[in-house]
Amino acid sequence: MTSTLQRVPIPKNGVDYRGKVVLAPMVRSGELPSRLLALRYGADLVWGPETVDKSMIGTTRKINPITSTIDFTRLSSNSSRPQSETKKESLIYRIHPTREYGRLIFQIGTASPETAVEAAKLVVGDVAGIDVNAGCPKSFSTSGGMGAALLQTPDRLASILSALVKEVGEVYEIGISVKIRLLETAEKTEALVRTLCRTGITGLTIHCRTTPMRPRERAIRDQLHMIANICREEGVACLMNGDVMNKDEALQLVKEYCVDGAMIATAAEANSSCFRTQQEGGLLPWREVVTQYVKTALEVENKWGNTKFLLSQLMPGKAEVYRRVVGCMGYRQVCEVLDLPELVELAKDVDERLGINEQKETKAMRKAKNNKSAQAAGGNLRQQRAKDHGARTTFSERGVISGLATPAMAVDHVFITQETRWLEISRGGSTPSLMHASGPKVLLIGQPVDIHRVPTPKAIGIESLATGEFE
Repeated sequence: MTSTLQRVPIPKNGVDYRGKVVLAPMVRSGELPSRLLALRYGADLVWGPETVDKSMIGTTRKINPITSTIDFTRLSSNSSRPQSETKKESLIYRIHPTREYGRLIFQIGTASPETAVEAAKLVVGDVAGIDVNAGCPKSFSTSGGMGAALLQTPDRLASILSALVKEVGEVYEIGISVKIRLLETAEKTEALVRTLCRTGITGLTIHCRTTPMRPRERAIRDQLHMIANICREEGVACLMNGDVMNKDEALQLVKEYCVDGAMIATAAEANSSCFRTQQEGGLLPWREVVTQYVKTALEVENKWGNTKFLLSQLMPGKAEVYRRVVGCMGYRQVCEVLDLPELVELAKDVDERLGINEQKETKAMRKAKNNKSAQAAGGNLRQQRAKDHGARTTFSERGVISGLATPAMAVDHVFITQETRWLEISRGGSTPSLMHASGPKVLLIGQPVDIHRVPTPKAIGIESLATGEFE
């Protein structure tokens, strides 16, 4: 007589992860437009970006009549800003209640059962599940005892999950899950998975990398069968994550490793249509995906900085229009650059509501302008030196020790490494040459100059010399 394995019941307001190919939680690539695009192209579920519990606590839930979204906002807590600025509310989390209904999993960053429960209660009525991040290796997460740091404190992690199951899952009839990474040994991973599965969670996602590993390192799948078996024994759905490139591959890996579903991360960041099977047409051309992304971002009035970042990921760097897009200052400009005239008027309205000022001078623009001023100043300095050479004091008379005799040269590129004090000098596109010195060097970029040594590293910099503050 064969025994039937029992499954942890899926609550009325929850969702079963089994048989699903889903969008992974990503800090910048998990915002609302990216999630909606993934759903459009075939993702079964979407995870939002890790949201720290303390950032959610104190937020106000509002219905946005313009975007038809649910916004969680809070006043800035930065007391150093002028009072007039602190009155502006910051958007912490945005949900589309109809387009994401029953398919959004809220991932929480936490190190405390109490704050995890408090934050989860704020959003539980608008999502299909609560997931705990126990796998992020980034310092902003681990430094606070969150993310992958929880893997080293399994008792705390288990207590967080147990509290969420009891005080949120059972009360609001919603599923609680967790996302983890592999530990140093298979034995440690097995012990952790067994502990977590017994907290009452409905799902567990395993990122097939250890904490020190980065995305460029190949995922380790040797332990997948073992982890899947434990989850199956405990009745918990098991998702795999790591190097899953598209939906077809995801479905194949699910069969190969006997897991219940798969999660796609970086491939979705590069092209959201990776959720389309080959039978459905496979990957779409990047221009089509970018057009749909811009349209979606405008519909939900996504933060411009996030939209610009995602466009840089969705577009190939070699595309002729790429540099023009990354140089755009707002939605109107990007719609014109991408030749989307039907979106220009909407883009103008969104720019105005978001307070986007296309004339605002950015740090990069200021730097470029200073470089041009530096080159012009360099030419003027040279002419001035020729006129009043006899009336000027030498470097030695001004307390500057001369370096080794170096011929004048025209320099169009210079790179200084402060650690070794090597200078990389390029002339007219030729192969760069290296020069070494015991002190910092000063150069006028683009002009024939002599190289001298200055008294202290803080005494002078390339930009200050080039703009004429020193002669």
